[in-house]
Amino acid sequence: MSPQKSISIQLSRWSSDLHWRVILLLLLPPLSLLVFLSLSSSPPITAFRSSFPSFAPLQSFFYTPAPPQPIYRARNSTSGGQPAADRSGKTELGRSRMAVCLVGGARRFELTGPSIVERILKVYPNSDLFLHSPLDTSAFKLSLLRTAPRIAAVRIFEPKPIPETESQARVLTASGSPNGIQGLLQYFHLVEECLTMIKTYQAQNNFTYDWIVRTRVDGYWSAPLGPENFVPGQYVVPPGSSYGGLNDRLGIGDFITSTVALSRLSLVPLLDSAGFRLLNSETAFRAQLTTNNVSYITKRVPFCVVSDRQYEFPPARYGVPVAALSSPGPLNGAKCRPCTAACYGPCVGSAMDRLNRGWSWTEWANGALQLCDAHGEWEKGWERVFDKTCGKKLAVARKRVRGLKLKQCVDDFEKMKGRTGNWDAPPAVDICRLGLGS
Repeated sequence: MSPQKSISIQLSRWSSDLHWRVILLLLLPPLSLLVFLSLSSSPPITAFRSSFPSFAPLQSFFYTPAPPQPIYRARNSTSGGQPAADRSGKTELGRSRMAVCLVGGARRFELTGPSIVERILKVYPNSDLFLHSPLDTSAFKLSLLRTAPRIAAVRIFEPKPIPETESQARVLTASGSPNGIQGLLQYFHLVEECLTMIKTYQAQNNFTYDWIVRTRVDGYWSAPLGPENFVPGQYVVPPGSSYGGLNDRLGIGDFITSTVALSRLSLVPLLDSAGFRLLNSETAFRAQLTTNNVSYITKRVPFCVVSDRQYEFPPARYGVPVAALSSPGPLNGAKCRPCTAACYGPCVGSAMDRLNRGWSWTEWANGALQLCDAHGEWEKGWERVFDKTCGKKLAVARKRVRGLKLKQCVDDFEKMKGRTGNWDAPPAVDICRLGLGS
């Protein structure tokens, strides 16, 4: 090789090395900055990405985020459990399919119905309403549900006696039930038939609900149903009013736990085989959960059962406290009525301390509870008490029902029917005429 050619090759190699050194010198500072930012805390990364979005792929190369925490987490507890909601409160529930099973007679539905719509159905707009209610002189009030966001199924039926089986006679007791064992059977039928309605609707539309909320037509909700009450794998019930078992005035669970909880009639033979005897509604409810290995927890819930029944005041050891609708705390399904409170403050503590804690007792600490003197009829002027306590929107609904005319009632039911997936009820004019006359 000639000397000139050798020098030329060496110069070429030197030039190439110099070229790469220059490139490396230019690249090292920004690369070092990226490494530094990616190893720092997450806020600088976030700020960097927002300022230079085109570098997002590089950030993912240098920065491995922590694995996402599970949104659902169940925990065995009598009062806790991780709810089915993330930090935003209802985000995950908003993506879930939810059935709201509403059962019972419409005696005071002008007071309770609007609160159910506003504080359950509208809080969870992805929820479907399932109504199962007997036909009586108050059924016309169910027309208030015309404002419900979504109605999947309605069944308004004419009640008939339910034949009593030998296993039911052994397992259930008439003690404490206003209508004896027949009253329990009618209540159990109300609940389980709502489950049947849900299963039918699911089969028709080829999906399964994530959650079922079972509540009562006569339940007044003083505040929204919170997302903390949805706990996967565990059935949520209110504390208090347990009558030796579990409070069965509200239940919230996923589809599997709810299927067991709502099968009130069909599980009686299983309880019979397990040797259970003389159960009331609450003890039978607990037995059907425990026998089927369904875990349950209690959580305080802001609703009460509006009742016309009269109770001794002040309540004795096994008496029934009746809460004032104006009570500031969550009432967990206790009996209530609109009244001028006859007992509050230290008086409540004295009255509740006399009660058997495993019977009709309910939460009362921190001024949550005020008591009515419910030994007689509702007080004169209760309407003003209700309107003042519950606010203008619910007062308007109460007054609307009071002045409802036959044609308006029929029109409301027809609008409901047009928005309902499955409708099983007498003609609207018959429902309305039964309560309003002609």
